Amino acid sequence: MPPVPAAEYAERTAALRRAMRRRGLTALALTSPENIHYLLGLDHLGHFAFTLLVLPRSGAPVLVARSMERHTLREQVPHARHAPYGDGRDPARVVARELRRACPDGGTVGVEEQSMAFPPAVLARIRSLRPELEWADCSALPARLRRVKSPAETALVRRAAAISGVAMRAALAAADVGVSERTVAAQAQRAMTEAGGAQPGFVPLIRSTRRLGQEHVTWGDHRIVTGEGLFVELSGCVRRYHAPMSRTLYCAEPPPGAREAAEGAYAGLAAAREALVPGARTGEVFAAWAGAVAEVTGRRPRRHHCGYLTGAGFPPSWVGGGPVLGIRAGGGTRVRPGMVFHLMSWVELPTGYVVSDTALVGANGCELLTRAPDASPCPPVSGEAAYELP
Repeated sequence: MPPVPAAEYAERTAALRRAMRRRGLTALALTSPENIHYLLGLDHLGHFAFTLLVLPRSGAPVLVARSMERHTLREQVPHARHAPYGDGRDPARVVARELRRACPDGGTVGVEEQSMAFPPAVLARIRSLRPELEWADCSALPARLRRVKSPAETALVRRAAAISGVAMRAALAAADVGVSERTVAAQAQRAMTEAGGAQPGFVPLIRSTRRLGQEHVTWGDHRIVTGEGLFVELSGCVRRYHAPMSRTLYCAEPPPGAREAAEGAYAGLAAAREALVPGARTGEVFAAWAGAVAEVTGRRPRRHHCGYLTGAGFPPSWVGGGPVLGIRAGGGTRVRPGMVFHLMSWVELPTGYVVSDTALVGANGCELLTRAPDASPCPPVSGEAAYELP
């Protein structure tokens, strides 16, 4: 079963082709796993090898992929034609051949120049093999269509959010003074898998608050000590759709400044949620968040964003391919119903404290989909009082 109904894939392709005609494009050449997933429903881990979707103005889409992926492609995307290349062979030649078929009279091909999955050397070889074609960077074109989630997509995000809550509860229940970060991570990942989750774009990011500023590192052998917090950020994953959340936990009485920072973080999250409504600009949401944090802590937060658009994602990220749409100072993106954001309230002073949830924008406001645990203190853990402040 594909992640969403077949009719939805047909409408997505039709919408992208309408955008292609407006841009004067004869074909698109897409490599981001998220865009291929969005248009075809392909869900596998074979994107470490070069994979490219040729979408002509009409006719069947074509997937240039390794020969050994034929069984997966036949099962998951039978409506797309597979143009295989063998190991040790140059996929650029296969792409060039397919572009000749898609653009027999020349024309302009839109490419994802900003995609991490499109090596510049491969793109250069394709261009050299098809010198008669014009080229246009269309990295943002499919991403714009993916910003607003359909009801089928939001249902998958809700399922991912439920798994996030299960995994978060398991992580916080495992945390205690003397327990290693690794042990907490093991419990979180086990709970996530048993609850029905797939491999997320990021593994859970779990580390003590002494390493909080090292934003994309995760667990080690360090054991939690008294007066030290534990940061947990994770996401359930269902059919590649994610719902991230994070919590900061103290397994004993927190140090000075932690409660003030926590109160500021929760105030900021509430303000961002209140401001995240249809018609608002992302810069207005950021201003509401920053103002609420400053009102509590007396310090203007220094963070570069207070959240970002999320949804379908493949390793190494859960935010989707291409540039990340963040909620930043001065941001001019208009908030629309159906958008899903990871709202992140990260306070650095007087000490580090983070809380975040996945938020779905509805017709009249914003709903937090990740709900566990709430802002009240967690139950005692192994004789110690675990505090999720305030």
